[in-house]
Amino acid sequence: MDALIPALLGAVVVMMCGWTRSRYADFLAQSPDDYANGNGPQFDVRTHLNGPIICEGVIFGPTGRVSSRFVGEFDCRWEGNSGVMDEVFTYDDGSTQTRAWRLTIGNDGKIVARADDVVGDGTGQQTGSSVQLKYKFRLPDESGGHVLDTVDWMYLAPNGTIVNRSQFRKYGIKVAELVATMRPANQEMKEAA
Repeated sequence: MDALIPALLGAVVVMMCGWTRSRYADFLAQSPDDYANGNGPQFDVRTHLNGPIICEGVIFGPTGRVSSRFVGEFDCRWEGNSGVMDEVFTYDDGSTQTRAWRLTIGNDGKIVARADDVVGDGTGQQTGSSVQLKYKFRLPDESGGHVLDTVDWMYLAPNGTIVNRSQFRKYGIKVAELVATMRPANQEMKEAA
């Protein structure tokens, strides 16, 4: 019994250290306010996610190893503060996936995002050179149909390329991470010419 108390105290200390790290020094600790006064270009999704876009990325599994690679072609259209972003992904195993995001931007930069595989409304904020989105993502049935808590961060690079990092969690435990780049397809065509 005497050995149980130090073991329990040790477990509590480890849990508190983990919570403190995730709250103050981890991916989830970021806030849109962290980027409000940053240098560099201002990210406006109506401008930077507009027209045809090329995307490349990787998905890391729970062990941190690459579990999938993909390319994507997006077509984004805006009417005022409402937009649709059609996405077509091709994965390294040859499978494809489509998604249509329906986005609404408030005058304060707040974002409401909807898609067929998103449970409820996703919410976000564009601030400075970044955009944050939070939503619940439902995996396809062939992947278990689980609903994952998702946090997306998109960062605008000086050349207009967008770097996207997303984490997917189940019961608070990270089960996957995505890193991708997005850039205007016409930029790709100009560089090839």
